[in-house]
Amino acid sequence: MSGISWQGRVSLDVLCKFFVAVIVFVTLSLLAGCADAAAPAGAQSIFETEAQGSEQATPEMQRPKIALVMKTLTNPFFIEMEKGARRAQDEFDAELIVKTGAQETSIEQQIAIVEELIAAGVDAIVIAPGSSTELIPVLKKAQDAGIVVINIDNRLDQALSAQLGLVGVPFISVNNEQGAYLSAKCIADAIVEPTDVAILEGIREAKNAQDRKAGAERAFAENPLITVVDSQTAHWKIDEGFAVTRHMLEQHPTIKGVFAANDMMGLGAIAYLEETGRTDVMVAAYDALADAIDAVREGKMLCTIDQQPAEQGYLGVRAAVQALNGETLPSEIMLEVLLVNRETLP
Repeated sequence: MSGISWQGRVSLDVLCKFFVAVIVFVTLSLLAGCADAAAPAGAQSIFETEAQGSEQATPEMQRPKIALVMKTLTNPFFIEMEKGARRAQDEFDAELIVKTGAQETSIEQQIAIVEELIAAGVDAIVIAPGSSTELIPVLKKAQDAGIVVINIDNRLDQALSAQLGLVGVPFISVNNEQGAYLSAKCIADAIVEPTDVAILEGIREAKNAQDRKAGAERAFAENPLITVVDSQTAHWKIDEGFAVTRHMLEQHPTIKGVFAANDMMGLGAIAYLEETGRTDVMVAAYDALADAIDAVREGKMLCTIDQQPAEQGYLGVRAAVQALNGETLPSEIMLEVLLVNRETLP
């Protein structure tokens, strides 16, 4: 035969095309395998079909951001309050942001802190305000921004709050008037002859300071042998408690009893009495700090009041979580005050 027939040439062409197709398929398969091997974990190769819309993962629900704003951490009372708030944070799976002023008198700093929290977009603010009036405008601004506000420890002025439109803010604390009454009564019950006494007040703009002064005055008024000869603020501070006690006793050396509206001022008073060798002055205070309890145990302080700061912090954060979950809260939650004296100590 002198050559290949047309039928043979067709068969040869088909065979060649088949082999080319096989080679192309194998090459592409190898390339796909290499691409998959080179791709980082979780990445798709160009040969995979991308999942659309409905197969995308649902993001996790975010934890609520709750800010605890306190007066200071220089007073152990607020350290205990933070401990209770931390316990609530863990129990209710919240993100807790703790902010404080430098001192209990740092009202402007507290206002600035609330402004920062509004800008940061927190979900709730639990606040122990240094002033019962000055924080109200900025807290109204927070509430208008959709932030839940919970008031603990020191009550915001109710009349001014209503006037400025800050409404629906739950209050969590104790009956400060009753607690101060019980503490000052420790002095009043021990007095059996005409005696001069004095009061160390807290920040006068604070409702809890006003209530504690009123409670002490009620206890002293029940004993007709008592005369309150002086009442001055020491701004909740230990150093001012020392200085103000010195001033009062220099002006009225006949003073034989001092009610201090918190333990820090009471400890300052005791420090002055020890420095001057005065052992004839009874001191009663308020807060049940560890140093104050030691002073009670040692007979340097007649009594103090436990207002359960850790529980206030815990309940404040819990209330914030409940409010964010749409629960209706009572207007106030009042904890019991506990008298601490040598008889009640273990």
